[in-house]
Amino acid sequence: MRIDETDLRILRRYQADPAMAMAEMAEQAGVTLATCWRRLERMRASGVIRGVQAVIDWRRLGWEVEVSLRFTLDKTNPRAFDDFLEAAREVPEVIEIQTFLGRVDVRLNVIARDMAHYQQIYRERILTLPHIADIEALMHVAVIKDQEILPL
Repeated sequence: MRIDETDLRILRRYQADPAMAMAEMAEQAGVTLATCWRRLERMRASGVIRGVQAVIDWRRLGWEVEVSLRFTLDKTNPRAFDDFLEAAREVPEVIEIQTFLGRVDVRLNVIARDMAHYQQIYRERILTLPHIADIEALMHVAVIKDQEILPL
């Protein structure tokens, strides 16, 4: 799908406030209401806009600990990645899974209510994941930049 300057103006406003009234968004983007609606629908249908979601601050709900776990898997088993990822998806406290090429194969972001809860998750759910050759844990200290808005 080709994105033009009009689409970018609409996307900038949509990113900033997806709940903005369509008429206001159209006015700010310098297009008619019908054009704004039609272009947003076209971008949704083509997958440019994948959805709108609620972003919940889990820290405000009492989850105080975040740990990034980096895994090297035992790649002598041809199912190592598939088995590991399938099992990791089942751990409710895993909020993000990323795969890599290089020394680290997989990174899991894990949250917990406190350190005792994290230790329980680590012992009962993380160490039981299949095909682990090595684990490195990085304790999250602070968020310096957390921006999902694209520089359109």
